[in-house]
Amino acid sequence: MKMISACLIGCECRYDQKSCLDADLEQLLREGKVIPVCPEQLGGLPTPRPPAEIIGGDGFDVLDGRARIVDQTGNDVTDEFLAGAQQALRLAKTVGATSAILKENSPSCGSSFVYDGSFSGKKVTGVGLTAALFKRSGIEVRSEGK
Repeated sequence: MKMISACLIGCECRYDQKSCLDADLEQLLREGKVIPVCPEQLGGLPTPRPPAEIIGGDGFDVLDGRARIVDQTGNDVTDEFLAGAQQALRLAKTVGATSAILKENSPSCGSSFVYDGSFSGKKVTGVGLTAALFKRSGIEVRSEGK
């Protein structure tokens, strides 16, 4: 069983209340091969919500207390992102997931790139918080493009 970012299978759960529907990935859901998850919603954040970025590193740095996640209005939303990542991991463990397909560039789900924390659109190499937690827990993570 695999986990998948819910926005990739058509759920309008992104910060801007849109999805990133990928018909091929949606087919995996129809076949019962993936379990959709939105860590931000699981952490209690509303949809829509201000965009958020990791300040001071990537998801591993957030897990280790060296970085924070802040939304564009200046609110620290680290606790909500952590809670959502932990709930996503709990769900993954419950269903026996060994891998995940997560939305690239997201502060939760990015598997290779995240935004740099300046809200300027610049991306840097790194992973989102949920991706980092999954990886530390032995769950293989890849983006929708791989």
